[in-house]
Amino acid sequence: MSKKSRRKDTVITHAAMKPWDNQGIPNPPVYYASTVLFPTVEEFQTRDRTPFQGVQYGRSGTPTQFALEETVTALYEGSHKTVTFPSGIGAIAAATITFLQHGDHVLFSDSVYGPTRKRVGKNLLERAGVEITYYDPLIGGDIADLIQPNTKMIYMESPGSHTFEVQDVPAITAVARDRGILTVIDNTWSSAYFCNPFALGVDIVLEAGTKYLCGHSDAMLGTVTVSTEEQFQALKGMQNTLGSRSGPDEAFLALRGIRTLSVRMERHQINALKVAEWLDARPEVERVLYPALPSDPGHELWKRDHTGACGLFGVMLDKKFSKPAMCAMVDGLDLFGIGASWGGFESLAIPIAPAGSRTATPWPHENQMVRLHIGLEDPDDLIEDLEDGFGRLNAA
Repeated sequence: MSKKSRRKDTVITHAAMKPWDNQGIPNPPVYYASTVLFPTVEEFQTRDRTPFQGVQYGRSGTPTQFALEETVTALYEGSHKTVTFPSGIGAIAAATITFLQHGDHVLFSDSVYGPTRKRVGKNLLERAGVEITYYDPLIGGDIADLIQPNTKMIYMESPGSHTFEVQDVPAITAVARDRGILTVIDNTWSSAYFCNPFALGVDIVLEAGTKYLCGHSDAMLGTVTVSTEEQFQALKGMQNTLGSRSGPDEAFLALRGIRTLSVRMERHQINALKVAEWLDARPEVERVLYPALPSDPGHELWKRDHTGACGLFGVMLDKKFSKPAMCAMVDGLDLFGIGASWGGFESLAIPIAPAGSRTATPWPHENQMVRLHIGLEDPDDLIEDLEDGFGRLNAA
């Protein structure tokens, strides 16, 4: 694709497509490699002196992974480069340990993805001597009151993937920029298609590419997109040290998935809005946690910073319903699978209990909750399935 600025749907379709490098084939082939050969000693030694430039060794990447990374970078206008990892949690772990060390302090949103708190926060960072403070995701510019002399990073997730609070990202990044603090955000819910955090002042953007980038529930992937060459060299060096490189097959599947990202995201949004509005009117539902609904507390911030909404939201049932009743409702669903993850073509339903993972701000609701991912099925069929579920809920 030429250097001329293109609109997002065109970028999605054409980024990193180099058919004349691959005998006219639009998609890059899947390169499997460990050893990489060089024609001369001089070229071998020259390449060895220029780390992370081109193909050097399998651990550093091949043209398959480079094409994916170039494509993700192109989706985030204003970014510098992208590094891919074997999973979303792997990307989160690498991005934090690269830029934090013993004695540093980091601020984590209280609404972060559960494994971010437990596996990265507790099992990795705290054991390495990094101090963590969890903050109210709705804190906005008042986050300045929590900054310590050793605060090196503010970590955000907006909306959160369990409680769906929308953070005032520009207010937080303005404070961080004034103090020289690095800002990182998990942008998986929106994907690059519906939100560009670089335009909101964020320094580093993460995605669990397992979700919407791949889009077909058949590959694990994480991406970290950075804003400077210095950040890229540090992150790439950490990836190389850990040997934590995305596989070539996963890179190929993600690159293929991205080519249909726009049409999938639009359909997820249309379906999810229809189902969410129907649920919001049901007597069994106290509240639907979905920023795209005008009734949602985060709607105005979402509308300001995002161009659309994905298929993931929470459903808070009326207080009168018990856990067994909720389980009866979910267990009998025909079109909704019960399983972790989201972002694939299929609909999913799992129970969630946010209260157990909040420390800065207690979750004030005791209602039974279900998290739904609305897939690409006909939304009327999904509504009929949920209506049958409410029959079981009421009968339990």
